[in-house]
Amino acid sequence: MAINFNLNDLQAFRAVAELNSFRKAAEALHVSQPAFSRRIEKLEEALGVKLLDRTTRRVNLTSVGREFDRKVQQLLDDLDHTLLGIRGVAATRMGEVKIACVPSTVYYFLSQVISRYHERYPKIRVKVLDASANEVLATVSSGEADFGLNFVGGQEPDIEFRPLLEERFVAACRRDHPIAKKRRVSWTELAQYDYISVSKASGNRLLLDQALSGVAGRPQSIYETQHVTTMLGLVEAGLGVAAVPSIAMPDADHPLLVSVPLHDPAITRTIGLIRRKGRSLSPAAQQLYAFFSEMKAKRGKSGGRRAETAKAEGTRA
Repeated sequence: MAINFNLNDLQAFRAVAELNSFRKAAEALHVSQPAFSRRIEKLEEALGVKLLDRTTRRVNLTSVGREFDRKVQQLLDDLDHTLLGIRGVAATRMGEVKIACVPSTVYYFLSQVISRYHERYPKIRVKVLDASANEVLATVSSGEADFGLNFVGGQEPDIEFRPLLEERFVAACRRDHPIAKKRRVSWTELAQYDYISVSKASGNRLLLDQALSGVAGRPQSIYETQHVTTMLGLVEAGLGVAAVPSIAMPDADHPLLVSVPLHDPAITRTIGLIRRKGRSLSPAAQQLYAFFSEMKAKRGKSGGRRAETAKAEGTRA
């Protein structure tokens, strides 16, 4: 039997089967919609069966298409796993992974993982969709991103939330600021200085507002920004202090910025990987997902030592 279709045709079929839209599938594969339609037509003609039912609003798999989809998905995944596992071939393997994340995770956490991933798979493009917590959740739920890095999603019925780390909020300030030498600072102490916060559209702002609702004399912002990274820029410029997730802070040897633990109350958030339940990741995306899981294990070991040190310092304070 002559095979009159190729790998591109199978990838086109998988894309439309998952996205239920010719337009979205064509965009995902970076081809024009007419060219994409020809790939599907070519595949159906070669097989002699109808794989898709198309209407003006939606695309559905036929019964034959559903069975064929399961086998094609397994075939393509097996091929990608084989290629990614071969030394030398992995370095030339091409593809794209889309990850959505809250901006506070990008600079000092996400970048480390992506750097390691790029060393292993230099030809695979990683597209980072940085957005608010709710937007990250929506992006993953819709399938626009393969998976996400977020601190919300654990209560969503269609989302799988895998915790990576629990972090506390810290006061961010310049090294020449009066609170920089303190072992810890309370929220009421922080209120004595010009305070920078994120806007009410931020998930971090909602989390802090809820946790501090009963705290008298809590900080009131003089400046507001959309993202934590912008807020840190203002802190670095000497415009004030801010409460930020510890993951957003640079390393301890940063020349200008320093973090001080906040207490009364101590506020934490859990960063985790989110993905849509029932959706299998492509091998390239699965590899990046695994890199984050490995980072969790490494941070867990060092995090345990930091926790013991912090506990000891808290006892002495």
